[in-house]
Amino acid sequence: MNAEEFEALVVEELDRLPDDMVDGLDNVIFVVEDRPEDGSLDLLGLYDGFALTERDRYGMGELPDRIIVYREPHLAQTETTEQLRDEVHTTLVHEIAHFYGIDDAQLHELGWA
Repeated sequence: MNAEEFEALVVEELDRLPDDMVDGLDNVIFVVEDRPEDGSLDLLGLYDGFALTERDRYGMGELPDRIIVYREPHLAQTETTEQLRDEVHTTLVHEIAHFYGIDDAQLHELGWA
């Protein structure tokens, strides 16, 4: 799947998330990149920013936080479009949870990590 098709799939999955999950996102952008900087295929996504629980240190004029979804790792770990959609959905929920201050241990308990 090329970059444009993958980005469209990410947008579709983002649109399918519950409104109450995405309505609270403030100063956050979604980015699709081919791979993490280290070139690995292990990392599916990344939240780069200050969690809502840490926004007391957040000042005026901050650059937007980023939720990055990596295309090539997703493609390497899935075989069908349906599996890809499921994995992108899980990655989006996982990274949005980090925005809300939910750590990996809590995500494991909830089944999202």
